[in-house]
Amino acid sequence: MKPSILPLLQKYDLPTPRYTSYPTVPYWDFASINEQKWKDTVVNTFREENGEICIYIHLPFCENMCTFCACTKRITVNHAVEDPYISAVLKEWALYRSLLPTTPIIKEIHLGGGTPTFFSPDNLVQLISGITKDAIVTQDHEFSIEVHPNYTTEEHIKRLAELGFNRISLGVQDFDPKVQFVINRIQSFEKTKEVVDWARAYHYNSINIDLVYGLPHQTISSVEHTVERIQTLMPDRIAFYSYAHVPWKSKVQRRYTETDLPAAAEKWAMYSRGRELLEAAGFQSIGMDHFALANDKLFTAARAGKLHRNFMGYTTTCSKLIIGLGVSSISDAWNAFAQNEKEVEAYEAKINQGVLPLVHGHLLKEEDVVLRRKILELMCRNQTELDDPELDPAFVQEAFHKLSLLEADGLVTLSGNRIEVTPLGMSFIRNISATIDAYLWRNHSGANTFSKAI
Repeated sequence: MKPSILPLLQKYDLPTPRYTSYPTVPYWDFASINEQKWKDTVVNTFREENGEICIYIHLPFCENMCTFCACTKRITVNHAVEDPYISAVLKEWALYRSLLPTTPIIKEIHLGGGTPTFFSPDNLVQLISGITKDAIVTQDHEFSIEVHPNYTTEEHIKRLAELGFNRISLGVQDFDPKVQFVINRIQSFEKTKEVVDWARAYHYNSINIDLVYGLPHQTISSVEHTVERIQTLMPDRIAFYSYAHVPWKSKVQRRYTETDLPAAAEKWAMYSRGRELLEAAGFQSIGMDHFALANDKLFTAARAGKLHRNFMGYTTTCSKLIIGLGVSSISDAWNAFAQNEKEVEAYEAKINQGVLPLVHGHLLKEEDVVLRRKILELMCRNQTELDDPELDPAFVQEAFHKLSLLEADGLVTLSGNRIEVTPLGMSFIRNISATIDAYLWRNHSGANTFSKAI
């Protein structure tokens, strides 16, 4: 570790948003939106996008609880829950489909969870077929699924490929047995390789593997071991995420304490070593936590300045309309967000009543839209300009004061209204983005709301 980095880690390892949206979810104002306003925004954005949409489907069920996970999930071994849930999701899609004035053109479908392959291959076929039967699928579509290798069969991979699925993301986190035990996710390298081999055999053109650094009892040696094993598989992309410790939100994270977690300096050393190994193997760094081979679409999008970021992380598709289906799913119509009920029973009850299962949301103000663009430019292109008349002059003045302090630490360079992130600053991009977050400026909060930046 470079001698100068430790003071920066101590200074900037603060609770900070991840900026998969702006405004971030804790600052949404549900009073600003209702079901009719949301429907109107969806229709308006649909028309602006010439009928093109992306779809995210949340499949929340898991047979086993992974204690590091802060996602919405339901733990059960009762697979009788599959049929009513699939039925509810298709009914929700029908509610959206009835709103749309023309046939939707689907650019992307993403299945997340939970464990999507908790569902049988037949039920996944029923789900996807039910959504695409009255829609147009673009020739260059991206259909992707997140899988837990322990619960994924060759039949899953084969049937999904027949439906047009061409991207797959495998959760791994770490192969160290001690780490796997404490996060309650025992998963062998051999099983992981088996699923990767199936994906290649059925011609998936992008394979991603998720790794996490900063887990309880994790060490630099375990990160080295994990990355070295993953290198032998040579996936197209690797997401190397910072563990988000949010025990106030995810009670299962109380299985271990903060003393079991690596300190900020140790966590940084894990990331630095992992990044070093990945770059030596030919992976290029993209954004704050993604790596890709030079022939992958994520890399080419980043090089062309076309990278985008949404609730699913970094993406090559810059769509202004994402319809979220299922429990806790978040929809994005660019000028508004809407989130579904977070409990399965409440979600299914509203769907069966014929109403959209909205429980939270936000209608963006002009300032929100401006700052959303600015933060996206920082997160995806490492530069922006803070010069819009919609912004409060007092906020802009304070933002540049904070940015000048970051400039003194070598994280950004400032030229007039222009902000450029330095190579060192790319690792502190959440902190940099936070300087132009008007909600943080007005509320001065963050503790027990966001995970730490490092």
